[in-house]
Amino acid sequence: MSNQRRQFMGLAAGAMAVPAAAATLAAQRDPSSGRGLPALLTPEECVVVLIDHQPFQFANLHSHEPTMIVNNVIGLAKFAKAFKVPVILTTVLEARGGRIIKGLQDVFPDQKPIDRTYINAWQDQRVVDAVKATGRRKLVLAALWTEMCLAMPAIHALGEGYEVYVVTDASGGVSAEAHDMAIRRMVQAGIVPITWIALSGEWQRDWARESTIADAAKILTEHGGASGVAFAWEMQLLGTSSR
Repeated sequence: MSNQRRQFMGLAAGAMAVPAAAATLAAQRDPSSGRGLPALLTPEECVVVLIDHQPFQFANLHSHEPTMIVNNVIGLAKFAKAFKVPVILTTVLEARGGRIIKGLQDVFPDQKPIDRTYINAWQDQRVVDAVKATGRRKLVLAALWTEMCLAMPAIHALGEGYEVYVVTDASGGVSAEAHDMAIRRMVQAGIVPITWIALSGEWQRDWARESTIADAAKILTEHGGASGVAFAWEMQLLGTSSR
């Protein structure tokens, strides 16, 4: 067998070993995790941490259209508030990187973001203490940038026993590859990716849940893109204003 063929076969074996090892690790965890009704998120068990949605980070955001991330993270924040899910805001080096975007701060006008020096928010004890104070173990994170300010605390908190969910379309990286590789790395570690609309659906769960349906409809109309437009049109056809 030639050296070139041996090298090829070695690479192929390594490529097959990575997913196999990941599957083994997953099996070593609770085999029922991620399955069945208990795997779906409820408002009562979640806490949300929104990390570094600041001008400096947006300036080098290239994995997504920046206006989409602005829209999505504000929509996520509004849904969390409507469902009474605790939300923690945090920034890094605010004096240099700028304050958290106004639309997000406006959702929580009385909350002062925790300003850090650590890139990894989970190394700032104030952030950890704020999460612990909620008593909740399902941690929902969104951040700029995905490859640093999202991946680091997500992997760190996972190691401390939290169930970690990352909102992929309210987060972004310096490139599409950076965002994608970070999400892959987190998934391999056992972190669950989710989108903000999917999360809102799990929280609402039942259209007969009248306590939140009015807020959910309003937020969807404002931030749900084509789904929001379609909903507004439906309200028009039914003769009910959604404005």
